[in-house]
Amino acid sequence: MNHFLFRMADFLSRPPGFYFVIVAMIVSTALVPFGLTNVVTYALSVLAILITGVVLIQGYRDTAAIHAKLDEIIVSMRETRNEVVGLEHEQPEHIAAAVQRLEAEADEQGRANRETAV
Repeated sequence: MNHFLFRMADFLSRPPGFYFVIVAMIVSTALVPFGLTNVVTYALSVLAILITGVVLIQGYRDTAAIHAKLDEIIVSMRETRNEVVGLEHEQPEHIAAAVQRLEAEADEQGRANRETAV
């Protein structure tokens, strides 16, 4: 089922998929004068749910790819700390604490760099 959903999300997130959605909406709207309002409402509701799913799946894929790329950069740099790799899997409180700690360290380093530049 996952393979099917990813393929459908990939298709619908490209121009041919967008054209398919537009044609489906036009056909559904054209059926209204024939007394098929319930069918049109159902079809457009299903289409809206489908598009929402596509957005969620594409967002998941993009975010996962970005995390993998950032993890690769972190691991490849010998001077970095690898403790932030996989941080996206932690509890929100742990993530917030790590972000706060990293921002504080970055602020300290920024101040130190400005002081040495002066």
